[in-house]
Amino acid sequence: MAVFKIIHITKYQYNYPIKESINEIRLFPYNFENQEVLQYELLITHNPEVVIAQDFYGNRMGNFNILQPHTEMTIESRMLVRVNPSVSLPALTPVYVKDVEKEKNNSIFLLRLSYPEGIQKQDQIKNILNEIGLKDKTILEIATLCSTYIYEHFTYTKGITNVETTIDEILDHKKGVCQDFAHLLLQLLRTAGIPARYVSGYICPNENGLRGEGATHAWVEVYLPNEGWLGIDPTNNIWTNDNHVRLAVGRNFADCTPIKGTFKGIAVQTLSVCVSVGYEDGRQIEEINDVTLKEISSDVKQQLEVLDQLKQQQQ
Repeated sequence: MAVFKIIHITKYQYNYPIKESINEIRLFPYNFENQEVLQYELLITHNPEVVIAQDFYGNRMGNFNILQPHTEMTIESRMLVRVNPSVSLPALTPVYVKDVEKEKNNSIFLLRLSYPEGIQKQDQIKNILNEIGLKDKTILEIATLCSTYIYEHFTYTKGITNVETTIDEILDHKKGVCQDFAHLLLQLLRTAGIPARYVSGYICPNENGLRGEGATHAWVEVYLPNEGWLGIDPTNNIWTNDNHVRLAVGRNFADCTPIKGTFKGIAVQTLSVCVSVGYEDGRQIEEINDVTLKEISSDVKQQLEVLDQLKQQQQ
């Protein structure tokens, strides 16, 4: 059992005032059998009203608007979470893909999480599964072997991918981060007929050191009848433990995006994310990342150049 105090600060800055910022957030930690939310606080610039609802996958999501002009928006999520170790994998009853077929075919929810994405390099996915060998293997064995394949054949490298990187691109350059490896593992598992879902959250540092620790993280959960969802982290090639704090689940990253929104105005926005993890013994780990955003269009660039010229003339 472990207790973590996590502070997640997201800051957007704009070089010109924008208005009518409309946002959707999934920053609310899960309350479930192995994870208990002891405290939670959400602080947002201008203190807008946040309307809470539940999405298709059971995530709590918040919607809010900031209508007045502003050049900065900060969203600060503070949580105190207790995480308990999950079930012991060796003690689980062996479950095979055929054992989940009936339940899967009677559930739209499970079916939705069982179909692989339509990609150009699906033959490569099938070749990987053939190399691994699925015959007579349980779901847990298949998941473990797929995770190990990714860990051994793909390099953990920051800065070469973004939220829009496709599975085809990951297969090409064989490098990426936790989000990329989660998407790749999902494609392998779903192609093998196993219901699997994307998980966003945090991985809190331990004595052994883990890739992605102290920051937002992503992993995968596979479904077993009678047991429910079990997490596996291909970035570190481990089954999740009491260092993994879950925020949201979905078919892929798009369903779990911590923050997404839009605004009115012509401006270049920059985004920085800071995650701080505190422990009961007083230790604290902090990581700050500048996030690469989608490049602005040529039309917006021209309009910004005009605004810059007018600004210079006024000085």
